[in-house]
Amino acid sequence: MHDETSPKLLSSGNPQIPKGEGDGPIQAWIAAVPGWKRDLGRRLDAIVEEVFPAVRKAVKWNTPLYGKEDGWFFAMYCYRNHLQLTFMQGASLDPVPPVASKVAGTRYVKIREGDGLDEAQIADWLRQAVQLPGVRM
Repeated sequence: MHDETSPKLLSSGNPQIPKGEGDGPIQAWIAAVPGWKRDLGRRLDAIVEEVFPAVRKAVKWNTPLYGKEDGWFFAMYCYRNHLQLTFMQGASLDPVPPVASKVAGTRYVKIREGDGLDEAQIADWLRQAVQLPGVRM
């Protein structure tokens, strides 16, 4: 469902959301995510809050970012066929998230429809990520 007030989707399938700090812009991004990926985004946002209640949230570059006082540790990005989870210091996590990045230290998890969500693994990675230095962007 798309009307005049709905955020536009970029060619990648990611919602185009104005830059902003706090939970509001994150919730606007999640609400604009199409299809099955919306509930996944909602659940991931809740897992971050459960693991790290003091999380700092923002949307920059149409990307929801999760951080703490010294920088960002986690992000999500919506593609047409998957939701990509970004662990900024993912190469330092155990086990290392499966998908490499061109950005040093960064690792990804790609979740496609029907993959299911390993909530325990995601929560464990987030607990580890919060203990590492944040990344400034």
